[in-house]
Amino acid sequence: MGRSPERAEKAIAELGGEAVYAPGDVTQPDDVAKAVAVAGRMGRMGIVVNCAGLITAGGVLSRGGPLPLSEFERTVRVNLVGTFNVVRLAAEAMADKPPLCGDRGVVICTSSIAAQDGQRGQAAYAAAKAGIAGMTLPLARDLARHAIRVVTVAPGLFATPMIDDVPDAVRSELVAGTPHPGRLGRPSEFASLVEHIVSNPMLNGEVIRLDGAARLGFS
Repeated sequence: MGRSPERAEKAIAELGGEAVYAPGDVTQPDDVAKAVAVAGRMGRMGIVVNCAGLITAGGVLSRGGPLPLSEFERTVRVNLVGTFNVVRLAAEAMADKPPLCGDRGVVICTSSIAAQDGQRGQAAYAAAKAGIAGMTLPLARDLARHAIRVVTVAPGLFATPMIDDVPDAVRSELVAGTPHPGRLGRPSEFASLVEHIVSNPMLNGEVIRLDGAARLGFS
């Protein structure tokens, strides 16, 4: 779930030391509260980008029987409950700050194109990501009185550690379904959209697909 000390140290070095690493589990309130406090000690926390999550696959009914309920629950807990946990605690930290350029804060969540066209074996993942997309507008409306914006990005297939374990054949099939550009998305392209969301005050309560016109077919 993105808690690799090695990757964190590399990122901090690339940023010239202008960052800190606060490992934790997004589903645990104490861990997230600690991370928020660490961020607050670095200065004003005005932007939160929710990227924590996991990808799972498993048919509802297979030769071994029905999908274990624990697998469904874990996927939803990490991806959906974990996202909400970060949003609520980050928003609390932002709400008492003076507005800056009209906003006290901007919260960006990460859904997936699977929220709209999930494939076979993605019931748990698609449900969790659809939940993130579905709560975006009510979150934005709830936090509007605090001048906090909420926007969700729904990426297609991106070159991140999350897909390292996806079989090459499956990955090639997914990439082939991306009309243009016909490749994996780059983390820098996700970051570019995040930057635009932060700088554009009219983006609020919206779910933005970032997928090269990809649509997940029956697979």
